[in-house]
Amino acid sequence: MKITYLKQSLVSGWWLLATILVFALLWSVRSATAESTVRATGERLITVYDRGQEQNIVTRATTVRDALKEAEIDVNDIDIVEPKLDAKLTASHYSVNVYRARPVVVSDGISSTRVMTAAQSPTAIAKAAKTALYDEDQTKLNRVDDVLSDGGAGLKMSIDRATAFTFVQYGKSFTTRTQATTVGAMLKEKGIELGPDDGTSLSFETPITANMTVALWRNGVQTITQEEAVAMPVRQVKDTEKEIGYKAVQTTGKPGKKQVTYEINTQNGKEVARKEIQSVVTEQPTEQVEVIGAKTKAITGSCGEWMAAAGVPNSTSANYLIAKESGCNPNSVNKSSGACGIGQSLPCSKMGPVNADGTSAVDPVGQMRWMHNYVMGRYGSWDAAAAFHRSHGWY
Repeated sequence: MKITYLKQSLVSGWWLLATILVFALLWSVRSATAESTVRATGERLITVYDRGQEQNIVTRATTVRDALKEAEIDVNDIDIVEPKLDAKLTASHYSVNVYRARPVVVSDGISSTRVMTAAQSPTAIAKAAKTALYDEDQTKLNRVDDVLSDGGAGLKMSIDRATAFTFVQYGKSFTTRTQATTVGAMLKEKGIELGPDDGTSLSFETPITANMTVALWRNGVQTITQEEAVAMPVRQVKDTEKEIGYKAVQTTGKPGKKQVTYEINTQNGKEVARKEIQSVVTEQPTEQVEVIGAKTKAITGSCGEWMAAAGVPNSTSANYLIAKESGCNPNSVNKSSGACGIGQSLPCSKMGPVNADGTSAVDPVGQMRWMHNYVMGRYGSWDAAAAFHRSHGWY
């Protein structure tokens, strides 16, 4: 009995194998015959996969669009066809996939978006729904059974957002995201292994929360390279037709860029020393040309008139201080300190517009007004200021 059963099994096995080989041979012959026929007639064999169905087309069309139109296969603008509709047909056999647009609900936290799309991947579906999708986010696609509650959608994509936080890695700060729940798990997720000299600002057990900052540093001496700006040169051109105080940019300049390498010493996440060891200019700055006024105003009027116009009282104390400081000379410049003008302002720019050499522009009333405001603000009266000057030699 056992021997008979074994013989029957062997016969059945050989019969099944022979049957498979025969079908394979017939299919090969059929395909070869079809392709040879196509090549002989100049026609093409197009296999279309649409809605789970396979359809073979023999056509002379030269584009995918024309082939589908000839076969009366309609596609919408939001459907996806691979190869594309305008792809040229040059070979004898093609496979064309038609992905039909269908309603998809994109669930993102408390918000949901319904979109018609033929997109297949989560990234493409999110793009169709105008929703940003980051590498660390996780998605899940499910068919929707309750089409009424989900607006008639046949597919639902749920987004599990990763937590965004600031990561400072060896001095460089950037925003990143993670699905991890603790600092330690985040480092493991990102494949970061700490060396013996490395440290973190937070313990490994610290929970990850939105917008938190996690810093990773390396203690000891190390080098870092960072981009810095190169100041643009500024050249000023005097224009004697423009009054002092005028300034305009004739040619706009631009700062340059350089890569600077520093040797830094870090202890417990804090930089304690820094030394520049190399600087390479990667983008040269361009010069900015500025036009400045050099035309001086003619000085008119008397010291008394300037005092009156500026609201300075014509008193003994006021005349005393003005005489001691400059002799009421708007062009007065102290050779040792550089103080200038009637009130000997230091720097001259305190009184308003300055000349190209840094001295105050000649405006006797403006200079007098500045001196008056200084006296009243510091001493409260000209008498008090004069008294201080007599006892100290300055005010």
